Formats: sequence, C-alpha cells, structure tokens
Amino acid sequence: MATPSLVSRAARSIPIHAVPKDAYDAWLKKQRREVRTWLDSVDFSPKAHRFELVPGRDGKLEAVVVGVDSFDTPWALAGLSAKLPKGAYRLETPLSSSDATNACVGWLLGTYRFTRYKKKPPTFGASLVVPKGADVKRAELIASALRLSRDLINTPAEDMGPSELAAEARKLGRAHRARVTVIRGNELLRKNYPTIHTVGRASDDPPHLIDLVWGSASHPKVTLVGKGVCFDSGGLDLKPASGMLTMKKDMGGAAAVLGVAKLIMGARLPVRLRVLVPAVENSVSGNAYRPLDVIKTRKGITVEIGNTDAEGRLVLSDALTEACREKPDVLIDFATLTGAARV
Repeated sequence: MATPSLVSRAARSIPIHAVPKDAYDAWLKKQRREVRTWLDSVDFSPKAHRFELVPGRDGKLEAVVVGVDSFDTPWALAGLSAKLPKGAYRLETPLSSSDATNACVGWLLGTYRFTRYKKKPPTFGASLVVPKGADVKRAELIASALRLSRDLINTPAEDMGPSELAAEARKLGRAHRARVTVIRGNELLRKNYPTIHTVGRASDDPPHLIDLVWGSASHPKVTLVGKGVCFDSGGLDLKPASGMLTMKKDMGGAAAVLGVAKLIMGARLPVRLRVLVPAVENSVSGNAYRPLDVIKTRKGITVEIGNTDAEGRLVLSDALTEACREKPDVLIDFATLTGAARV
C-alpha cells in the first residue's frame, strides 16, 4: 500500500494551520489581510476536517488551513494526506507529544486504500515533517496494525475464509515468534468445541479455532477473543440479499484482535497475550444446523437454536469458555453482533 512519507526535515515545507472552531476568529485576526480576504471569499468555516488551500502573492500554495475538533484521536489530519498537492508540509500548531503522535497516525491512515486487486495502486505525494515530540515508531506501528485489520475485513470471503484467516494468524505469529495452534473440522468435536463446529460445518471450508500465544507467562495475562464469521449468509434462516451484501465484514472482530495483537507484539508490551478466534462460514447445505436444534456448548450448557442467523454468540461461547479457563487478568471480546444491539 502506498502511503505519504513522514520526513524528519524538508528544505521547503508548507505550513498547516490546524485551528479549532472556537479559536478561529482570534487566529484569523493575526493573519495578513490577503489571507483573511481569501478565506472570507471562499466562505471558509473551521468545521472539523474542512480545509482550504491558501495561495501566496505569487499564486503558489502558501499555507493550508484545516478545522479540527482536537488531536485526542488520530483523525484530525486523516483527510489531508490523500488530498493535498505534492510537497512537504509542517504543522504550525503546537502539540503535546501524544497529540503529535496522533497527528502522524492520522496522516498515515489518510491514504489507506484496499489495493489487493489493483494492478496499479494509487500513489500520494504529500509528506509531513514530523511534529516535535512525535513518536514516529509508535505512529507507524499503530497505522500498520490498523491497515492489517482493514485489509482483512476488506478482502472478499472467497479469499478470506476460515483457512485464509488462519493462515494470516500463522503469518503474524511467525513475524513475532508467537505460538499459533489451529484446531479445524471434526477435531473441534474431539476437543469439545461443539458450537464452533455446529455453526461452521455446512461450509466446504471447515470451521477453525485459532489460538495465538505470545509473551512471558510471568507477565499479566491479556486474552482477546474475536468473532471470525468470514461470511454470514444467515444459515437456513437466510438473510435477504441486501442484508447479505456486506457480510464479508462479519469477521471484523477477528480482524480487530489480530490488529491489536500486531500492535502489542510489535511494541513488545510486558504482557502474556492470548488471542482466540473462532473462524467459520455460516453457510447453507444439507448438513447445516437448523432452527430448534439443541446443541451443547463447551461449558456443558444446552442451547436451543431460535434463529441460525444468531451464530456469533454461539461461536463466541466456546471461545470465551476456553478463555476463562486460564483466568486472565484482562479478557476482551470483539464482535459484530446483531444490529439490534449496537454498543
């Protein structure tokens, strides 16, 4: 993926004035008359993410003005890096170290494009002079982790089924010397993961349980569980076409935990990390699970199926039961569950 660079210095750089709405009037009064006239003529309003290119007396680009809410999140500059003309830019706004790092993250993420199937990925020519105090290594690590999650979600289910998701986890594990174990197909029944098997058994790509472990056992235990439904047709309670259209993203929880794992391992945080991903495809076939089937979970509880399109909580139940067995200090699950219960 092409991203604009972060540079330590530049012979010539164009200033970016990031101005909060409540400070805009005071800032504007300090500018030259030509700048005030230009911004007034284009009816500029310092709403978040709105920006304006300010020409100099010679007609060349002299400055950029952008409205911001705050730099507490990376998104203040995220819209700029892909839209500005080629050249080097510098932030004129004084920032704390954490805010400067966030600005770098947003700059890097602003040019994210899913390019797996593109013959010629887009290129971007704007670069940012690293603001004073920014942790560039941290910014690049965060951006890289987020790009991984986005790429996994954006990849169609044809190329990102349970087997491919497991392969991505193994690749990540190799890069950071983590141990990755995968239980697949009927082995899930032998090792007592019945709900994961039940939901995924109708697909030609068998269900998987991905288990990544990294770090020292002496460190605090952090366990992340991510729902990995690589495509959700709804099962026999079939979704309508409109509801099925974006269901490649139903493994967003898995993509999120793998991205977080990349971040944790890349930063070498002092934790013992475990990642569990039940990876399945909720498909339709002669052996698909049915409404009113009664299945037993890993915990030993029986569950009657009211709707086969409520598969997420089923696969998570077995993974969470296994996660709790170790009594981790922190346990977080990530999932795209029913739209009727958004958090």
